[in-house]
Amino acid sequence: MLVDLKQKSQVTIPKGFVKKLNLKVGDKLEIEEEEGKLVITPVVVVPKDQAWFYSSEWQKKEQEVDQQKKEGKIHKASSKQELFKKLGLDKV
Repeated sequence: MLVDLKQKSQVTIPKGFVKKLNLKVGDKLEIEEEEGKLVITPVVVVPKDQAWFYSSEWQKKEQEVDQQKKEGKIHKASSKQELFKKLGLDKV
């Protein structure tokens, strides 16, 4: 699809792409040059104090917990007393 480069280096993203990628006004787009081509990628900017959650180490742990949930290895206590009992701390 051809688009025109306008004043101030502006380009209009065709409506079909905007809809397909669920883009909204104010979304951030990363633009990179790869082998003479422009590659535009929608991105989400994460506050620095929350970046730890998206680290590969943390996401690996999240996947492990999800797997444990599927295998029924995680239990939910309905009270503090039940939790302490399951942890063996009821006799302390």
